[in-house]
Order: sequence, then structure tokens, then C-alpha cells
Amino acid sequence: MVVRTIFISTGEVSGDLQGAMLIEALKRCAQITGLELEIVALGGEKMAAAGAKLLVNTTGIGSVGLLESLPFVLPTLQIQRRAQHYLQQHPPDIAVLIDYFGPNLVIGNLIRSRLPQVPIVYYIAPQDWVWSVSSRNTAKLVKMTDKMLAIFAEEARYFQKKGASVSWVGHPLVDRMQSSPSRPQARAALGIEPEQIAIALVPASRRQELKYMLPVICKAAKQIQWQLLAGSGREGERERGEEGENLYSSLPQNLKLSQNSPLFWIPLSLEAYRRPIEAAIESYGLRATLVSEQTTEVLAAVDLAITKSGTVNLELALLDVPQVVFYRVSPFTAWFARTFLNFSIPFMSPPNLVVMRSIVPEFLQEQATAENIVQKALELLLNPQKRQQILADYQEMRSLLGEVGVCERAAREILKLTQ
Repeated sequence: MVVRTIFISTGEVSGDLQGAMLIEALKRCAQITGLELEIVALGGEKMAAAGAKLLVNTTGIGSVGLLESLPFVLPTLQIQRRAQHYLQQHPPDIAVLIDYFGPNLVIGNLIRSRLPQVPIVYYIAPQDWVWSVSSRNTAKLVKMTDKMLAIFAEEARYFQKKGASVSWVGHPLVDRMQSSPSRPQARAALGIEPEQIAIALVPASRRQELKYMLPVICKAAKQIQWQLLAGSGREGERERGEEGENLYSSLPQNLKLSQNSPLFWIPLSLEAYRRPIEAAIESYGLRATLVSEQTTEVLAAVDLAITKSGTVNLELALLDVPQVVFYRVSPFTAWFARTFLNFSIPFMSPPNLVVMRSIVPEFLQEQATAENIVQKALELLLNPQKRQQILADYQEMRSLLGEVGVCERAAREILKLTQ
């Protein structure tokens, strides 16, 4: 049997997930064509479970921003040196770079200059088509890669115009959501009653987000908890009042409050974040449960999500869960980007980017306050018309993500270059 070696480089939690799905598809396609694959990777536990030999676990070193990235400079350089040494000693048949643009640009240029015979595929490219602050990044990417696999149609059009060889394969979450549980199945797995209100809080997949996002989301959750419980009389007559009663009376008939059950569910992206999140739950007095093994069930089970911007927004949209999206970086990073890089984006959340209009409410930086989040969250929870509109918009978004079979299409394009 012919053996082919594939090197895959990615980072962060989302990259590990996408890498694992790709590895599984590569193995399925290779088996059909009579190939045996050896996969070596920079990635995480999901990729290792899918069959990759990990050189380094990179899921915990991702960052967004200037000051935020400083703690990860040395670890990233060490990873790059280790990858460089390995690749020169063991040249692969093909290299696949997934997202993770800064580190992958260095690794890709290394392969191009020192191992020019190795084809380079970029899968899930940086979103220059949305917020490019310099055409240099796009030019570097096009020059470095032999093939780009685009997950958005607009992304494919952008890079084609820039001279890249591009194939639009669709978004891999379309495949993943095929195996996701239904709302009743997810609720049964988590022990949530069919009519019980459940809200997901998704504050962080990067360590920096614990600092800038966790306090905001917890403050918003505390306000929502107080308003819902006060309105239902659970907090006592002193806090109930006329406004609280009106709020409770506006709850949809299929949503109820439970006296003792959790109101909030928090999927844990990395085990290292458990202690700070648990401390925040206690500090803010939230009726919340932290879940590490059933994150998909949490997302599928809830009535509403308050979430950071990221891949999780698409997951929630594909699960038909209304959401409020927000994001914060350090004030210095925000000021620098606006002042010196002319940073400006039409939208930040993937559902809005797919259709290029606002279908989910989103708040960036100074607008990402607990008060703004609470207002939109309660609208989506209590207003049936708002909920129906966002679900209808999700259907439009879903039609633009491609057909099922995304990972197989990506795998076939990659394997073509190994022949």
C-alpha cells in the first residue's frame, strides 16, 4: 500500500475541531483510493484522537490583539522551531495549514523556502476578505500556497480575484451538525425539563477572553437571573413588584422557571479555564452549571445563548438557537487598531458575515456592555416575533454554507496534490 505523510498545522480550540474532522475525512477518502496516511500535526486532543501524531499541543496559546499576544510569543517561537526541525528531518508529502494565520504564515514560508517540493494547502484562511487592514497579508498568502480551500463563497471570490487557486468546499460545521442531537434529546441528556428555561453562556476559548469577556457575561447573566426570578416571584415579594410581574407574564407559554434547577449552562472549552469560571459563578451568585463533556448537548438544549464571537456562533445558528454576540479586547489593542491600522469591519459574528447583514445582535468593544446584552437577550427570550425572525434568517444563512460533504470535498482536494 502507498504511504503518504501529511503535515497539518493549526491552533486554538476551533482549529483542533476542524483539524479532527478533516483527518477523519482524509482517512475515509484514502481508504477508498488505497492510500495509507501518516498524519503529523500541531493541534490538540481532538486531532490526536482522530489519529494524528502531535508534535505540540497548540490549543492553549491562541490570542487576539497586541498586548494579549505577548505571553504567547516565546511558546509560539518554540513551537515554530520544533516544527522547523521536524519538517527538515522528515519532509511530508503535503502540508495543510488551518486558520491560525500568524504562526502558519511563518511555517508556510519555511516550507516554501526550504522544502519547495512540498505542496501547501490553506484550509480556512484568515478573513482578509472581511477586515483586511493590509493587502500584504493577502499577497503573502497567495504567494505561499498552492491551493486554498475556502469555506465561504465570498472568501473564494476574494482570493480568486487576488490570483489564488481556490476551491469553495463549504463550511465543515454543516457536516458536524448532521450528528448533533435534537433539542429534546439534548435536554434529556442534561436532565433539563422540556419547558424549563435554559440559557448558554459562552465566554471564552482563549485565555485572554477570561479577562475581558467573563466579567461582562457574568454581570449580564446576573441581571437576567434577577429579572426572571424576581418576575416569577422566586426572589420574594420585596423584589417582585409590578415590573417583575409584567416580565414574567410575557414569558412564552412553553418556557417556565424551575425553583432549583440551573438557569445558565456554560460549556467548558478547555479544562484549564474551569477554576476561574467556577470562581466567577460563585462570585456573581449565578444559578449555573459548568459542563465539560457535553458541550454540543448544551448548545442544542438551550433557549438562548450569550456568546463570544467565533465559530460557536455558526454552531448555534445551525442548531436554531437565538443568540447575542459580543467581543472585547484590551482598550490599548482597540485604540491601536483603529488609530494606526484603520481597523473597521462590517460585522464580526460569522452568521452576519455569511449573509453580510445583521441577523444576530452583536456588540463590539465599548458597546459590549452588560446592559446592551441584557436588553437584546430578553427581547430574544420573551418576544416570539423576534425569535421567529432570527430563525427565518438562520435558514437563509444555512443555504449559503454549502451542502453536506464539506470535509470529504476538502480531503479529496488535498489528496489530489499528493499524487
